[in-house]
Amino acid sequence: MAAETLLRAGRAVVDGSEAAASVRIRDGVVVDVAAVGAPADGADVVELADDEVLLPGLVDTHVHCNEPGRTEWEGFASATRAAAAGGVTTIVDMPLNSIPPTTSVAALAVKRAAAQGQAWVDVGFWGGAVPGNVDDLAALHGAGVLGFKCFLLDSGVEEFAPLTPDGFATAMAETARLGALLVVHAEDGSAVRECAHGRAYRDFLDSRPDAAEERAVALVVGTARATGGRAHVVHLSAAGVVPALRAARDAGVAVTAETCPHYLYFESGSIPDGATELKCCPPIRDAANRERLWAALASGAIDLVVTDHSPCTADLKAGESGDFAAAWGGIASLQLGLPVVWSAARERRVPLTDVVRWMATAPARLVGLEGKGEIAVGADADLCVFAPEAPWVVDPARLHHRNPVSPYAGRTLTGTVRQTWLRGRPVDLAAEPRGRLLERGAR
Repeated sequence: MAAETLLRAGRAVVDGSEAAASVRIRDGVVVDVAAVGAPADGADVVELADDEVLLPGLVDTHVHCNEPGRTEWEGFASATRAAAAGGVTTIVDMPLNSIPPTTSVAALAVKRAAAQGQAWVDVGFWGGAVPGNVDDLAALHGAGVLGFKCFLLDSGVEEFAPLTPDGFATAMAETARLGALLVVHAEDGSAVRECAHGRAYRDFLDSRPDAAEERAVALVVGTARATGGRAHVVHLSAAGVVPALRAARDAGVAVTAETCPHYLYFESGSIPDGATELKCCPPIRDAANRERLWAALASGAIDLVVTDHSPCTADLKAGESGDFAAAWGGIASLQLGLPVVWSAARERRVPLTDVVRWMATAPARLVGLEGKGEIAVGADADLCVFAPEAPWVVDPARLHHRNPVSPYAGRTLTGTVRQTWLRGRPVDLAAEPRGRLLERGAR
């Protein structure tokens, strides 16, 4: 094999624009981006098909791998295989739903040991901020976590307790001192009521109103302003919080936000009763709210799109009873994020370059992963070969997620990932995994 590889693409997303390009790779790194007809000069040449676009590998900063402790829900092997199949070359694992949660250096070591040798893509880790562990945050930061996750209401698992407003302020004061990012599940528990048992989606939606997110985001903004900390709102579903986010940023408060594919694709009016595969927290809201989320992405008020891949075993979704109160709240979509978002974006005439910014470049920048999320000289040669006009039907049994439960089952999506490259080589799911475990500040 030649020491270099040259990919020629009639369409490539580079520096926020789409154009024909050739991408030269050496030792897993992009060493040149030039015109599509640039000479090979001895490099192995790979020509993309006419219907394919070369994208940077996606970066998903909101993934629950659940290993160790709840590996039957997912696990690093299945999650990273799904990521690779979906064009995602870097994930960041959330600190909860595993046992132990990643709330100490010792727990981080357990998590990293579980992931070692099982990752088909690169994996970074969040630390957790919970009651009583503020003194652990500096050590976790030093050990390389990319930031910290906390909840402002019950997380759904007893080993990852929520922070009170005072505890939240204490945690953010410490993350501000460290220069670390604090990401927040922003729902106010006082505005959430217990969901009645039954099959009615409306009952579940009403139990978690927009006001729960609006009040919590007000607390996040106020605390970030008071402490000087950096805050990031995860899985924003209520578009009513957008004006507060915009006003906070205009005032110099360091606050960002993400939304998720399911909030951009589904809307509550078309969710059948008993469809517990669509239960997630916060919930999927109405069609008008969905369009306001799209507008907020277009304006930059919402910064990025990540999956909040939160799988579980089929029985925990209570599919047979359709009982929303009994079902686990989470949607598994790591393999599907790009085609779901692109399918919905395409209907709204949103360009593929925007989708790449939201799903690759912005997440990498959020967590400080230099050399990820872009096709640029000096960047890791993490790439996605995407056929944006190719339709396909989702069959959960053919996905790499451990449990075949998906709200997208039977739906036709437009856009398929044909190949994923990790550091200059195609990912081969039949070979040994080559993913690295990432630390803050390291390449």
